[in-house]
Amino acid sequence: MMLTPNRLAWTSLTDRGASHLAVCEALEKVFGGEARVYYEISHNLIQKENGRFVSRKGATRELARQVCRGVESVAGAAAILRTVPPVHAESEEAPRRVPDSGATYATLEDLSRADGLIIGSPTRFGNMAAPLKYFLDGTSALWLDGSLAGKPAGLFSATQTLHGGQEATLLTMSLPLLHHGMLLVGIPFTERGLNQTRTGGTPYGATHVSGLASQPGALSEDEIALAQAQGKRLAEIAATLAAGRAARR
Repeated sequence: MMLTPNRLAWTSLTDRGASHLAVCEALEKVFGGEARVYYEISHNLIQKENGRFVSRKGATRELARQVCRGVESVAGAAAILRTVPPVHAESEEAPRRVPDSGATYATLEDLSRADGLIIGSPTRFGNMAAPLKYFLDGTSALWLDGSLAGKPAGLFSATQTLHGGQEATLLTMSLPLLHHGMLLVGIPFTERGLNQTRTGGTPYGATHVSGLASQPGALSEDEIALAQAQGKRLAEIAATLAAGRAARR
């Protein structure tokens, strides 16, 4: 079996103990574009956090990266970044298994295996974007078998303007997760950035305001800090819950 340059680089870096996010960023520098290897994970890790997002101009993707950094700041936690396919008139057809660039597409198995879930989307009139809604509408099998019940979940979003509907988007994204029996994890006001931010950041989840950014996709210091804090908090809660489940077996 021949290994591709990407696979060789992945093997080399993971053998040294590098994090999944660090591996992907290193691959981006070597090969250009975005690395697509977030799906690999060691079996000896305590927990897995799945971050899945929709992003058109890069702001939501950058929030996802910062959330992943927060997750991987917790010992034993690994962030696995995923996106969802675009929707179009032929959406009933199966999408390509691997997109042309960026994170790989999410699957129901990804959700089932994860100990926690953080989802993000840009705002569409106070609601999540159609691709994420379409994906979540197809998770009935997980609802029937209770795969997600009792697991923690978080939310993040981005808007063009300060009052563009980011909080409404976070709230509407929470509804499918509540139906799945997931435990919502927000950002407490004990995080200093939540009190001082003049851009994005809400108690319901991390956000970004594109219209206030210095350049497209650039997050403010408070937005970065809050996204990382949310990822860390969810990972810590997921670790505690996973340990409790393991002790009861």
